[in-house]
Amino acid sequence: MASTKLDEIDRRILAELQGDGRMTNVELARRVGISAPPCLRRVRVLEEAGYIRGYHADLDPGCLGFDVQVFAMVRLQNQSERDLATFEERVRAWPLVRECHMLNGEIDFILKCVAPDLPSFQHFLTESLTAAPNVASVKTSLVIRGAKDEPGVPFPAGYSKR
Repeated sequence: MASTKLDEIDRRILAELQGDGRMTNVELARRVGISAPPCLRRVRVLEEAGYIRGYHADLDPGCLGFDVQVFAMVRLQNQSERDLATFEERVRAWPLVRECHMLNGEIDFILKCVAPDLPSFQHFLTESLTAAPNVASVKTSLVIRGAKDEPGVPFPAGYSKR
């Protein structure tokens, strides 16, 4: 994946863009202390090397009518690589699932789901998730409130990969 060696300027560029991906190249260059043309070249190299996967708007789910957030812990009947890949492919097709992570231990996957309301989530749960092939069990936890939702990585400008 990412094979380019990061220097201090690259780390500062990544930290700045993670905080505000909409800033202009001129502003980014000013913040990291270089001129605009080399800054743009560095950003392109970081994108091509896979350090920067994309740029996204941070949307407020509640403002858009998605008032329900649920974590679903899924256990599969079989965990062969083929079965795991099949489940992951199915998950990618479900719009209500916003994140999917394979875990070790008793639970095979944890899914972060958002829905406009409880009946919508319940319909997804009963008609799609628990009805999916190879799903042995699903345990859900409704989010009451969030205390932190920080995208990205804890990437201070001085961070160096060891």
